[in-house]
Amino acid sequence: MKTLLKNVILNKAVTDILLDNGKISAIARNIDSPDAEIFDGKSSLAVLPPFYNAHNHAAMTLLRGYAEDMELFDWLSNHIWPVEAKLSAEDIYIGTRLATIEMIHSGTVYFNDSYWHPEAALRAVQESGMRATLGLLYLGNVSDDAKAANAALIEAAKGVSRIDVSHTPHAIYTVDKATLQKIAKMMESDGRKIHIHVSETAKEVEDCLKEHHATPVEYLDSLGLINERAMLAHCVHLTDHDREIIAARGAYIAHNPVSNMKLCSGLFDFESAVKAGCKVAIGTDGTSSNNNLSMLDEMKIAALTAKTVSKVPTAGRTAAIFHAATAAGAGFAGVNAGEIAVGKTADMLLIDLDHPVMSGNYDLIADMVYAAGTDVIHSVICDGNFLMKNRIVPGEAEVTAAAREVCRKIASWK
Repeated sequence: MKTLLKNVILNKAVTDILLDNGKISAIARNIDSPDAEIFDGKSSLAVLPPFYNAHNHAAMTLLRGYAEDMELFDWLSNHIWPVEAKLSAEDIYIGTRLATIEMIHSGTVYFNDSYWHPEAALRAVQESGMRATLGLLYLGNVSDDAKAANAALIEAAKGVSRIDVSHTPHAIYTVDKATLQKIAKMMESDGRKIHIHVSETAKEVEDCLKEHHATPVEYLDSLGLINERAMLAHCVHLTDHDREIIAARGAYIAHNPVSNMKLCSGLFDFESAVKAGCKVAIGTDGTSSNNNLSMLDEMKIAALTAKTVSKVPTAGRTAAIFHAATAAGAGFAGVNAGEIAVGKTADMLLIDLDHPVMSGNYDLIADMVYAAGTDVIHSVICDGNFLMKNRIVPGEAEVTAAAREVCRKIASWK
């Protein structure tokens, strides 16, 4: 299928962009492609790379506002985990489907997820047209049921180019050493990614030092779990040696500034991580600790906290923050994207330059990081297909109604 974007703005110049079989095949003025579907940007829509959400628990859209104003371990142990245990696969499908609609509206085409019933999430992702890395969230050991669920997920994901499957042990304080060692062996044989919470709180680091005489990063590295296929979520409390390990292994960090602040986990040192050579991506975490899935919000807070932590106004430059929200996440996803260029995968946003906050257009990236809300996003394209056109996402009303019913059921459990 071909799509011809006519009269769109790229690098402040009006141009046409031809999308063919999920790739950007041409960028030029006055492209002629008789067999392509035409979309006219009317010289008012700018083209930018979309967002790749590096850390999420998508179905937690069902728990937005469920438990507020708590520290992490109380929040998890006494509120979130008990209600999650009652959620059905169908509930999680609906919650994930709701998340895909919210993410599409805010310009996200990919998310890295760990949650229960990932086979239900897979169905939601397929329907949405988004990309995702999905995995079964391990707590405790890798049971026979967990192995069977992962095998079923892997089978279901076969042939779906936009979805891959990862190993997702929750954290070192919920998954024991023997299980982590098993996962390391599985990674050696299957070549899959790993997605794990790391050094999220000071307590986690202190407990790890007492038990293993190593930081969480050092401990995981000793088990062979930190490599170029690893996404380490949070990494708020890192030492210089931790950053050296992460950079040397080519692992990714998922920076979740809003969630970290909301749960008072601490402030991630963005500038030190980047200077050490770490690959820093940006995520939202789940909506129960955020409480939305807007990568625009994350970019602004990431930039501001980078300056606050470093006490240097040049820290967290807009180009570096935008790269973390786009190209870095695309790299982990294994997608040849993150810039608008011939040969790249056809993932992109169309930004409404007629929106009041975009009227200056001196620096489009700065506007996206600091000024833009989700309403500047006119259309979203993933793999050459429109996920949202003219701010309309198919199925939104039906999914929202279904989610509202699930939330009413959850409220009755309190």
